[in-house]
Amino acid sequence: MPLRIYNTLTRKKELLQPIEDNHVKLYVCGITSYDYCHIGHARSALVFDMVVRYLRYRGYKVTFVRNFTDIDDKIIKRANEQDIDSAALALRFIDEFYTDMDALGTVRPDIEPKATEHIGEMTELIQTLIDKGMAYPSGGDVYFRVDRYDGYGRLSGRSLEDMQAGARIEVNEQKENPMDFVLWKAAKPGEPKWTSPWGAGRPGWHIECSAMSKKYLGATFDIHGGGKDLIFPHHENEIAQSCGASGMEFANLWMHHGFVTIKDEKMSKSLGNFLTIRDVLQQYSAEELRLFIFSTQYRNPLDFSEHALQDARAGLERMYDCLAKIEQLPAGDEQGPQVVGKKDRDKLESLEERFQHAMDNDFNTAQALGLLFDAVKTLNKVLRAAGGQVATDDYNLLTTTAATIKQLGEVVGILQHDPVEVMQQKKEQLLAAIELTEEEITHLIEKRNQARANKDWATSDEVRDTLLASNIVLKDGPDGTTWDVK
Repeated sequence: MPLRIYNTLTRKKELLQPIEDNHVKLYVCGITSYDYCHIGHARSALVFDMVVRYLRYRGYKVTFVRNFTDIDDKIIKRANEQDIDSAALALRFIDEFYTDMDALGTVRPDIEPKATEHIGEMTELIQTLIDKGMAYPSGGDVYFRVDRYDGYGRLSGRSLEDMQAGARIEVNEQKENPMDFVLWKAAKPGEPKWTSPWGAGRPGWHIECSAMSKKYLGATFDIHGGGKDLIFPHHENEIAQSCGASGMEFANLWMHHGFVTIKDEKMSKSLGNFLTIRDVLQQYSAEELRLFIFSTQYRNPLDFSEHALQDARAGLERMYDCLAKIEQLPAGDEQGPQVVGKKDRDKLESLEERFQHAMDNDFNTAQALGLLFDAVKTLNKVLRAAGGQVATDDYNLLTTTAATIKQLGEVVGILQHDPVEVMQQKKEQLLAAIELTEEEITHLIEKRNQARANKDWATSDEVRDTLLASNIVLKDGPDGTTWDVK
């Protein structure tokens, strides 16, 4: 199945057809660097991390560009509040962003341009728009004429007339049309500024992405991405100024991920209902957070809750537990029992193909993860039926499927640790919360085994109940008694 991506611009899923054969050029709007990143930022970073990982897994070359907005009204305001230089504030939170991204284990973009390092490209693009009559200087500012671009509103699905009728627009006598948006802002006292043909000032927000994407990916590229909150006005304005300047299509596919919500309300700094990435990573691992985020398809809203993260933790542990058991399984025996039926064999052997089918349908990670969990369920059923020893064919199928699960997990950034070590660490963490040591547990199991050999069922039950009271569960099997922490 060819890879299809939902295109916000056309409102339908479209075939990915890179402009350059087998080379996908992707631009994603990055952070405005004035504060710590919250879980909404984590979703954006992880969604496009997954996209890049999957495209490369499928054999595409990917050029991934994500920018930093390091000059903006919010940055200037926060710097003034803290009485520090705005450039120093921006660089500080770029460093903090990298700390968070490294903790999440994201793939670094190939190119990470900063707005302040591309002022020349922006002023050149603005001049092109002025020369074409699509922009005009006024009072030291420069504005884009929205009524000169016929396609304005096509990304958001809004008409210019409806936008004008419904908008609360601040009166600005410098504008020809209240809907015109700023490309260049005249310098105000005490603000950072750069020289330009229209006087000292700084760029507007929208122009930076048009200038930087053109420099690194060309006038037209394959995929532009970001959150749904950027559709209007940011991405709408990017299209208008980029297409207005070049006369060409800007991006062929537009990808937008849904919001992260808390009790169905969008998570945002302005509402004060946000959790930072580092807040969450104090309680949950990066892989647990990834599993939570990718359990919902990227375009849908994602409601954040402790319950959902606990489910992700439990699900990840089930996966690691299964992989650890297979890793510790004795090698197959030609004389061993064959317990894998044809239906289960077909299911496990086709796992990668079915996973690709789900991901090729607009990166449906929810369905793809469901397939991994279903494979784990099948593997556990086989392990129970085998009782610790399997035939060679079954052993090869189990180990091959486990390797496939780990490989496919890498697409969403999970299951990248040694399963045996992960389960041992979890056992140690749980043991630390109870009063018994491993030596004491072993001693009690030996006492129980002796009691059972003597048919002293009362003592056997007493030992079992003592261990169960400390959440230690015993499992009797052909190879003896094992224990786990409940």
